[in-house]
Amino acid sequence: MAKLNFEFRKRLDAIIDGDHHNYCYQCGACVADCPAARYSPDFNPRQIMLLALLGQEEALIGENSPIWLCTNCYTCYERCPQDVRPIEVIIALKNIASGGKRAPGILEQIQKSVNEQGRTVAWSPLVDRRRKELGLEPVKPVPVEEIQKLLEE
Repeated sequence: MAKLNFEFRKRLDAIIDGDHHNYCYQCGACVADCPAARYSPDFNPRQIMLLALLGQEEALIGENSPIWLCTNCYTCYERCPQDVRPIEVIIALKNIASGGKRAPGILEQIQKSVNEQGRTVAWSPLVDRRRKELGLEPVKPVPVEEIQKLLEE
């Protein structure tokens, strides 16, 4: 039998600025059109919502947590008949995990790339050559200084 972790639920409520997620009745509408659920059997927004309702902190932000598979497409937000906002729960969980230094190591690499290049993926001349082959314009420069200033604030 699962023991409810009310402290974790309260922490989640405070981050989300409300308790919408407590109204999830597990209908599954959030899963139906979810691209991450379609391509990964490990990702299921309904399961994440159930774990949040139970306050299962370790399952949600521990090692190998499924929250990192979410694409942040907001489809679950649009589909939910109860206005539960699963994406807001998932983003809050990502923030809790990141704040507790429990995010996957790849996120540190992505953050470094954004800080240095303004992009999540490293650019190389090969990118522009391939874009030219496809009839696309070269990648425009990114105002890295502005991004760094925003990140500092």
